[in-house]
Amino acid sequence: PAGAGGVLRAGLIPPLVLKLKTELDEIQEQILDTLSNCLRVEVSEALAAGAVAVLKEKLSHPSTAIRSKAAWVLLEISSHAEGKIAVCKEEVIPVLVRLLEDTQPEVQVNSTGALMFAIVTPQGRSSAIGAEAIPPLLKLVAEETSKARLNAIKALTLLAELPEGRKTLLDHRDTFQRCLDDPSEAVQRAAEIAITVIEWKP
Repeated sequence: PAGAGGVLRAGLIPPLVLKLKTELDEIQEQILDTLSNCLRVEVSEALAAGAVAVLKEKLSHPSTAIRSKAAWVLLEISSHAEGKIAVCKEEVIPVLVRLLEDTQPEVQVNSTGALMFAIVTPQGRSSAIGAEAIPPLLKLVAEETSKARLNAIKALTLLAELPEGRKTLLDHRDTFQRCLDDPSEAVQRAAEIAITVIEWKP
């Protein structure tokens, strides 16, 4: 993204992370937008500046825009291997699980996306199981209008790789079967993969 390289080169990530703690809401929104552009490229500076702990706090912010953007920045962070580890270590996964039931669809969709990236690691998966992520994720899959539906199916597919996840999901195959008729081809495909993983016999 234009400008992201300049921000990184100028060493502006740590001060931006710091400003996120104190600035007015509108400015926090702009900082979160800037961070999400930069973190697609490189996350180590943000991690070193303690970004994950600050973002975790922002997930409980009263402003929908700030909660949503903080979840999106965590999604960008979790798409990197070292980011996944940091998100796990800072215990962000239980907070993301709580946001699956947020009243705002864009917060749900970004939190589900961040969760999906964070639980690629075994530690991430067991943290999500421990935080009881399966019921709210199933609820998102069952809601036909949910924007988070695709991410929720993918997240549950990852959780089905754990024996306790698969055991729980075996009782909910019908939720995924219904997605096979979804107007979205991506949802249909994801549901097929989920069913295959859930029914897999070792």
